[in-house]
Amino acid sequence: MLYHPEFDPIAVHLGPIAVRWYGLMYLVGFATGLILGRARIRANQNPPISIREFDDLLFYIILGVIVGGRLGYALIYDLVGVLHSPISILYVWKGGMSFHGGLIGVCVAVALYARFKQKNWLVLTDFVAPLAPLGLAAGRIGNFINGELWGRATDVPWAIVFPQSGTLSGRHPSQLYEFFLEGIVLFTILWFFSRTKPPIGVTSGLFLVVYALFRFVVEFMREPDAHLGLLSFGFSMGQWLCFPMLLLGAFLMCRAGQKQ
Repeated sequence: MLYHPEFDPIAVHLGPIAVRWYGLMYLVGFATGLILGRARIRANQNPPISIREFDDLLFYIILGVIVGGRLGYALIYDLVGVLHSPISILYVWKGGMSFHGGLIGVCVAVALYARFKQKNWLVLTDFVAPLAPLGLAAGRIGNFINGELWGRATDVPWAIVFPQSGTLSGRHPSQLYEFFLEGIVLFTILWFFSRTKPPIGVTSGLFLVVYALFRFVVEFMREPDAHLGLLSFGFSMGQWLCFPMLLLGAFLMCRAGQKQ
């Protein structure tokens, strides 16, 4: 049995400002995306976007992640609290970010940028998709450092006791499962697949399908949100949100195949 180290969530104090590990992981994710995106542009003889344009697009994406992630969490996971106190949506320092909300925010941000620059939206999402998984991986490391989003009780040899859970039961380190599957494995698949120059929309669709499958499986080992529990058919909210992702991803891949 392993024990969570109970890391201090604050990485460093800069005067009155407390810099948290979770926030730093977001910076690591965005920085990784910036480095990889620029590298892909330099390595491509006919890139779909210039380095300057990519820098601008990344700014849109950052806003989409933050605004979409926060709104998604507030409306999907804390709707009662928002209805009671709408201003609580702005309480970002209390935590609460939703991947699915962030994904919608990114899609909207990229769509707006594509419209403004008169570019094909799916061409841009195909370019961005392989850059996202390592950012997701960084976020899951932030979850693990905070000792949040722990897994369900188990007796596997690598089970970890999370004192933050309020029990001494060993639990699946579901944050690390997601780090590996939704981060490292998904990145590897998309990075090499995108280099085969697939039809427009296929890389975006593959991202949605593979992420949805990985997330759906890991949710069986992740403790559901206490205030929501398990929903219809014993699925968690995270699992139910994977279904539209899966369908949309399959649609994009099939649509691209029919156009060939």
